[in-house]
Amino acid sequence: PNSLLTTGLIRHSSWLQWLLLYLHASTLRVIGGSVTMEQGGTAILTCHVIDTNDDLTQITWQRKTREKPRNDNFLTILPRDGVQFLSNVALKDEGSYTCIFTMFPTGNQKTEIPLNLLVPPFTNIKDNLPTLGTAEVLFATCTAAGSKPPAEVRWLTGALGDKVRTTTNSTQYDNGTTTTVSSLFGVPTREINGHQVQCVISGDSLTTEETLPFTIQVYCEYQLRILVRVFSRSGQSLSQPGVKVDGAKLQLLSLTSDLNGLYQCEASNAYGRKHGQLYVRVAAGEVSLDLAMQFVQIFLDLYSEQQHFIHLICSSPDIKPYTHNVQIGLKVFDHLK
Repeated sequence: PNSLLTTGLIRHSSWLQWLLLYLHASTLRVIGGSVTMEQGGTAILTCHVIDTNDDLTQITWQRKTREKPRNDNFLTILPRDGVQFLSNVALKDEGSYTCIFTMFPTGNQKTEIPLNLLVPPFTNIKDNLPTLGTAEVLFATCTAAGSKPPAEVRWLTGALGDKVRTTTNSTQYDNGTTTTVSSLFGVPTREINGHQVQCVISGDSLTTEETLPFTIQVYCEYQLRILVRVFSRSGQSLSQPGVKVDGAKLQLLSLTSDLNGLYQCEASNAYGRKHGQLYVRVAAGEVSLDLAMQFVQIFLDLYSEQQHFIHLICSSPDIKPYTHNVQIGLKVFDHLK
């Protein structure tokens, strides 16, 4: 009977110890949390154990990230509180970090700390340079590129109302970022020219909304035919060896003194004409140029080592039309050829 009583007491004591250990482990807590921050900063991951007098033997950190999708033991430390610093965090570091406390006698206790990254977008507006017309065209695109989470892009068009419309498209990438593009459409009329609109970009990755102003510009495009003539000094003919005329381009193919003289350039169109002149003098293998420019631009390409010739290119970018039919505020492009 005494042996049976002793055995019963031992079993009862073992069960009681196990129960106390279980209750103690149930009250023991490992505290962590989640971390959300902007890409490029320093993430501080913290965890600590409370409500225990057990001996702490070590702390182990595991991670499961975009770069390392399998659990990876990357750090073992001994202090009582676990603090992990991750500097210059990037999208590859985003994932789950687990803090494991090895306790005696209760064993391992752990908590999981998610790391979430915010990536602000790169923003811009692109003018599509619409020309005056009666059909709907693309005015501009507003882009929020590479953001996480996706950014919201919208247009504030004010009094334009239904004279314009917008479309928005998003593209998501494997790294978790998204590019959002919003397009502004309308009919390029004189009435819509000069109106100001705004592209507003917002989202969790931005501390404040970003507003990009845009002025709708409607362009009138004129294709103007330019007649270019090049004259030599003293009425000398250009039909001679060493001289080649190709439209607006005069080539002096050899650097000899018989090509010395004053070369004149005339550029004209239906709205007017301009003149320019260049004096060329070749002596002792050297070239001297005396450029007298009056509105007409003469562009020089000098080749003196191997090819030994001169290019004179004559153009006039400032001959502009004057017409009462163009509303003030419209930009006029002159394409002179």
